[in-house]
Amino acid sequence: MTDRLTKQDPRAQYPRPPFPEQPQSAPGLAKKMDPKPDHGETSYKGAGKLAGRKALVTGGDSGIGRAAVIAFAREGADVAISYLADEEQDAHEVVKLIEADGRKAVALPGDITEEAWCRKMVEKAVSDLGGLDILVINAGRQQYRENVEEVSSEDFDRTLKTNLYAMHWIVQAAVPHLDAGSSIITTASVQAYDPSAILLDYATTKAGIVAYTQALAKQMIERGIRANVVAPGPVWTVLQPSGGQPQEKVQKFGQASAFGRPGQPVELAPVYVLLTSQEGSYISGEVYGVTGGAGVA
Repeated sequence: MTDRLTKQDPRAQYPRPPFPEQPQSAPGLAKKMDPKPDHGETSYKGAGKLAGRKALVTGGDSGIGRAAVIAFAREGADVAISYLADEEQDAHEVVKLIEADGRKAVALPGDITEEAWCRKMVEKAVSDLGGLDILVINAGRQQYRENVEEVSSEDFDRTLKTNLYAMHWIVQAAVPHLDAGSSIITTASVQAYDPSAILLDYATTKAGIVAYTQALAKQMIERGIRANVVAPGPVWTVLQPSGGQPQEKVQKFGQASAFGRPGQPVELAPVYVLLTSQEGSYISGEVYGVTGGAGVA
């Protein structure tokens, strides 16, 4: 892992492709990736910016969600993480990291494509944490298909339920528990603005996340609650080798970015902290791109 506090050339700060082939069955495990992603396990240093806060992060077992969870705990928050039961190995590691920082961890395994679970999950997070100040909706489904004929109704349905329906169900359940000063963050993608041909359903949902969150922000600010979107570019997460990209693209993942490499999850963590802390008090309805130079427009 690199020292993130030392001045250095960002193009060479983290591993660059080519990467080895590493197919996994969805949803996959971060611990099996080569090179292993940096979620901030040893590299993120906190400064108490979220002391006493209580957060719920979906998809908190790996990838960008895991990086946000680690950062939140290092900044003083107690955190509940949502994940699929198949991701228990990764989730167990995250729970240990939260607890090692002296914060409370709540593990919430379940399938967010089920409305009843989404609502129960929120209620359990609120009950076990003793409240809720931060909601990060990050869990996502990405499975490439080479052409439109291959995107089955089952594919389309599961992607929309994971990325859009679950977001709505979780927001509905959580908002009554949020008070003024709370924050909601959704995770979209550069795919919302520059969609790949092989990610029809995924790109559609990411554009929907942007629109939903910007509309939600207009409602929430009337309650003193901020809502924002983070839109990553190519980030080295288990989403990619577990069906999100063909293996030949996994091997070259991030190479086409201006940096010549993919981003690491920890490189997004400070943005999630900013948008949930009082340092981001005048930020709402915004889309924060962390794209390796591609921008969002």
